Amino acid sequence: MNQKLYQFGRQISGKESMPDWMFILWAGGTALLSYSLVYALRKPFTAAEFAGQEVFGMDYKIAVSIVQLVGYVMAKMLGIKFISELKPENRLKFIVGSAALSEASLLLFALLPAPYNVGALFFNGLSLGCMWGVIFSFLEGRRTTDFLASIMGVSMALSSGVAKSVGLYTLNTLGVSEFWMPACIGAIAFPLLSFLGWVMTRFPDPTPADIAARSPRYTLNGKERMSLFRKFMPLLLLLFGANLLLTVLRDIKEDFIVCIIDVSTISSWLFARLDAIATLIMLAVFALLGRTRSHRTVLGILLLLSTLGMGALVLIAGCPEGTFTTATWLFMQTLCLDIAYLSFQTIFFERFIACYKIKGNVGFFIITIDFIGYVGTLFLLFFKEFFAAQIDWHTFYNEMTVYIGIFCCVAFAASWGYIQYYRNRQKKTNSEELESAGSFTSEKLNVECI
Repeated sequence: MNQKLYQFGRQISGKESMPDWMFILWAGGTALLSYSLVYALRKPFTAAEFAGQEVFGMDYKIAVSIVQLVGYVMAKMLGIKFISELKPENRLKFIVGSAALSEASLLLFALLPAPYNVGALFFNGLSLGCMWGVIFSFLEGRRTTDFLASIMGVSMALSSGVAKSVGLYTLNTLGVSEFWMPACIGAIAFPLLSFLGWVMTRFPDPTPADIAARSPRYTLNGKERMSLFRKFMPLLLLLFGANLLLTVLRDIKEDFIVCIIDVSTISSWLFARLDAIATLIMLAVFALLGRTRSHRTVLGILLLLSTLGMGALVLIAGCPEGTFTTATWLFMQTLCLDIAYLSFQTIFFERFIACYKIKGNVGFFIITIDFIGYVGTLFLLFFKEFFAAQIDWHTFYNEMTVYIGIFCCVAFAASWGYIQYYRNRQKKTNSEELESAGSFTSEKLNVECI
């Protein structure tokens, strides 16, 4: 027994390798719980309606969402440089410091009178904007990264529903006020997130087999980031544009769902139950993709799934009101939207780097699409408040879904076309080089990434 405990201790400290299945459970579960706690620090206020309240002539909830989002967008902008250059030994300090600032801002939100408390949520958004990239940096560049990223990624879908359900339970059952509810939930999340941050520092480094399968990961300075963007500019412009709209649509759904549907007709825990089912489905799909060795094939499948998901949302938005029950509508929105959104937040850029042997890291891509996307959300909130205030949220969301869904379907199809074009160009270039060297062989023409 003592020998088994000794061996497990060596594995946990990274001194000795462990079976892949054990590492997936340990690392994937830790990352999932960690980002779930980030949601607990950031998203519970979305369960509150703040009905009838205004600040500076604006709807109070829109004002709160905008202020928090401004901080979040600033963090994303700074994170393009920060996450690309963050050294592993500084990750834990960042996690603990960010979580502490986040909870302090929630306490100020509860303690300060309205409307002055709105400003506190700026620091809440600022402190949490880079957390996804930091946590993901513990997982990338491994043979098991697809599985790990899938587990972490579905935490977005699961945690969103759980955060709303816990928020509604705290409001409706425990009787906590709308202003104190986020701080109460955050008080539990903060120490747990700090502890899990320490646990992640115990993950072993990628093995030689990991590096051979996925390519090593590097920090990127400004010149290297620009060079990478120029090399794949047509593809990245398509994906960044689509992800801008994906983020906008998902963020509006997450923050204003209590305004889009009548939550008084459903159980407080319906969000958690539906998101849990959608999470299991997405986890199964992403796990199956993890067994596919060809990186280019995985990129194609992810683009196809994303196209189907956004196309389905367009069809749902076009159906007459009352076609679906509230529960069915919520489930389909979560599954179709998150299958596209989470593809790019988890597996796509991990495989993209491995496919083309790019010198860089996933954090750079994710923090960039997040920054662009949340800037879009910020502008949309201003547009809704000042130019479309008369349109109810349900109608506004459905109309937005149609336009965004069509654009994303076209962008994803064009992205796959570019990947095919790039592959053919690689083959042609390789063929010309071999011919000029006088060593033309059919075997050397096979440059498809695996």
